[in-house]
Amino acid sequence: MTTTCERKPWWRHLISILIAPVTMTLVIPALIVVGLGVRAPDLQSPVAAGLATVGVLLIAVGIGLVVWTVALFDRVGNTLGGPVKLVVGGPYRHVRNPMISSVLCILLGEAALAASGWLLRWFATFWAVQVVAIRFWGEPHLRQRYGAEYVEYRRNVPGWIPRISAWRWAFHKPETWFPLSPPRPFSADPHGLH
Repeated sequence: MTTTCERKPWWRHLISILIAPVTMTLVIPALIVVGLGVRAPDLQSPVAAGLATVGVLLIAVGIGLVVWTVALFDRVGNTLGGPVKLVVGGPYRHVRNPMISSVLCILLGEAALAASGWLLRWFATFWAVQVVAIRFWGEPHLRQRYGAEYVEYRRNVPGWIPRISAWRWAFHKPETWFPLSPPRPFSADPHGLH
């Protein structure tokens, strides 16, 4: 197994963002809204105003998680081909599928903001497809590729809803912490990974 990562050009990261998150969170919801005639809710209603507030907060959290995840992959390299070592830094210390969790957060926020049952159905459909794909393809692939490291990681980090505290390896094996590094006392981490 190779232990180096080649940094990919910025446009490869842009493609990875445009292919999935933008299509799932903007293109398909727009087609649903236009195609099914979803109307904006009356924000004079306290329930609609509350839903809209929750929706905006969920969308903001989702966008923040997308940016954090893409920024991490920009630092560690290879987004489209997968990293050489198991990535357990940044948002991956809180949730195993941060990009998908961010898309789910945005989709749920859009459904709440629009108070739309159709957008809520799209959220549920997307989530169901992801659960099946990750359970039956993604996780077996990761177990095969990363072995015991992935099993330990999976045992400690939730798949969909982020844990509050960041997870750390129970045992210190710096070569498997990629891109984490051991904490340095009294120094700021220039990569923001701690």
